[in-house]
Amino acid sequence: MSIIVDVAKYLSLEGAPKRIKDYLSIEVADHAYLPKTEDIKSDWVAYIAAPAFKLIREKQGKDIEAFASIGTGSGIDVLTAIELLGATRVGFTDLQKSVVATAAQNIRNNVQKINSIDFEFGDGDLLQPLQNGKRKFNVIYENLPNVPLANDTKIEDKRNSGHYLEKRSETIPAFVHEQMLDLHYLALKQAKEFLAEDGAVYSTLGGRVPLSAFIKLGELAGLKSEIFTYSWKVQAEPEDVISGYAAQEKAGLGPFHFYRANDLQKAFANVSVKESGSRAFEIEKALDSSKLTATEAYEAFKQGETIGHTVAVLKSSTR
Repeated sequence: MSIIVDVAKYLSLEGAPKRIKDYLSIEVADHAYLPKTEDIKSDWVAYIAAPAFKLIREKQGKDIEAFASIGTGSGIDVLTAIELLGATRVGFTDLQKSVVATAAQNIRNNVQKINSIDFEFGDGDLLQPLQNGKRKFNVIYENLPNVPLANDTKIEDKRNSGHYLEKRSETIPAFVHEQMLDLHYLALKQAKEFLAEDGAVYSTLGGRVPLSAFIKLGELAGLKSEIFTYSWKVQAEPEDVISGYAAQEKAGLGPFHFYRANDLQKAFANVSVKESGSRAFEIEKALDSSKLTATEAYEAFKQGETIGHTVAVLKSSTR
């Protein structure tokens, strides 16, 4: 599947992009997550990652050198990092070879000056495909799935990028598993050896569990974590995702938090990206009376209501 992306609109730029093409021509592999480029408020990169990247660049006061994406999908997140962070060395991974190959081609085809970018990429689990390079990254970005696949489903069966294979050889702390944060924990554990001295991992996390759980997630992985930005989005693929969380609640996990979109819009109406991280716990508390369990949210969705969830960008570093 091919899509065309108007970069200025997609990334809310004031002018034309400086490092990537004005219009991206993106091929989405059969098993990659399909970007929601026609509904930016549902799109993880445009609505959540891009504002965070702009804030990273502002706080750094200079371009960052090296960026890595875990589970890149179509490669749009890497192109966004090249444009907004000024990254000149990029690493990216995904689980399947066809997805990584397509992402690599997308990135090559849509950078203005391809010779200015150094690439490292591979298919496989989390950051492991980048181990041969032994080079460090200033920013590691991850937006990994939370919902496990059904036992009789294979990752290759369809576009299953919003799910993951639950069986792992690593030990997952019970707390992490109960919050359905398994892959995020494993990514943070691996990331420690890939971080530059001043580097950080930025995890985009659907706030379907308390914010305190995200802070504890970082601690359990051996990192120091803080809420970098806090926002909300309409639940993409609601039938699949909300029902998946409801099933996990029924199995004894959770409860998980969802909200009616109108309630989220009101709560975040006067919150800027820059102040959102420091106000995150305040906003979460204000939303307390409006939260729905996944089971309640699924019933509301079936009645025609628009359901959303909060989103935290968790910054985790070694210091």
